Amino acid sequence: MAGLRIYIAGDTENTPEMKNLAGVDVVFLSMNLPYTMTPEMAAEAARMIGPRILYPYHFGETDTSRLIALLKDRPEIEIRIRRMS
Repeated sequence: MAGLRIYIAGDTENTPEMKNLAGVDVVFLSMNLPYTMTPEMAAEAARMIGPRILYPYHFGETDTSRLIALLKDRPEIEIRIRRMS
């Protein structure tokens, strides 16, 4: 879309197949137990995919600051948190 490669993970975990995704600009990762990823799993998925922008979503009460802390050594991944009101 508009020259960007976007990946929306849906309700999943960090699967080994995510290593095969290449050239993804924007990734959406769901992060909320029990059906999706923990912050640790989302961080690992982001490391495998290597997007420029990461949007965690469907995170409910999950502490998004944990994800930010886990990816602090990857400044090339911009994490955008959007709170729904």
